Amino acid sequence: MSNVIQHLYKFSSVHGGLLYAWFPSMHTRVDIVLCGRQGEESLMLVISVIHEMLCRLEKVANYYDEESELAYLNRTAATGPQPVSKELYDMLAFCVECYTRTDGCFDVTIHSANYTRNSIYSIQLSPQEHTLFFLQPGVTINLSGFLKGYALEKIRELLQQYEIENALVNMGNSSVLALGHHPLADGWKVNFGQSAVTQAKEWPEIFLKNECLTTSGNDSHERKHIIDPQSGKLVEGKREVAVVTANGAVGEVLSTSLFVADARQRELLKVEFCPRLILDL
Repeated sequence: MSNVIQHLYKFSSVHGGLLYAWFPSMHTRVDIVLCGRQGEESLMLVISVIHEMLCRLEKVANYYDEESELAYLNRTAATGPQPVSKELYDMLAFCVECYTRTDGCFDVTIHSANYTRNSIYSIQLSPQEHTLFFLQPGVTINLSGFLKGYALEKIRELLQQYEIENALVNMGNSSVLALGHHPLADGWKVNFGQSAVTQAKEWPEIFLKNECLTTSGNDSHERKHIIDPQSGKLVEGKREVAVVTANGAVGEVLSTSLFVADARQRELLKVEFCPRLILDL
């Protein structure tokens, strides 16, 4: 078991075992709470499997890891069709489709050299051969605005496989999966912390149950990291958008899209993705 994983465990004859574990992954901290009748060793095995899955996922789709499959494809796909693993192919196909579904608000080619609104159309995916080809040089794909939400769904699958019905997974305070309920509540209570609260706005705590909360934006005036596909420029100013959805991957796409969308596009996004809740922080 990885020595980067730290944890605390408590057992109650009424509520069973409660395990809290945390470790670094995907350039952030991952915090996980598992509740169940399983003992400490069994619950820690689940945590270890989740950690291994996240490490593997980074080797597949981490834009910033030169040894990842995605980074290799970014270097070579303009020279000719390149074979792609099934998992990465499915991710790419979903994200390319989301460009249309979000009216261009979500664009995984945004970090391409000499980016234009047509860069996305340089991606050629072959469903028969499972290959990727860039029709012009300089195109790159960055899945950073999607990967944590996708990871939440892979974690959900593992928890179901190990029959964990009640769990809370928090990836960097921006991507949260809540399954079942806390031992003393009917769901999981989350909030946005002091960084998102101002004197003008105070948001109520949110109860999640079998849902995801995803947040995109700038948590300070200094932080600028999301590029608006319509202008090609970084979005400035302290502002965030949070959404509650049934699916973490969809939530990640939606929160990023809403952050850059204009009023007309916002209405389109609400109809297309049907989130339970949208909060402008």
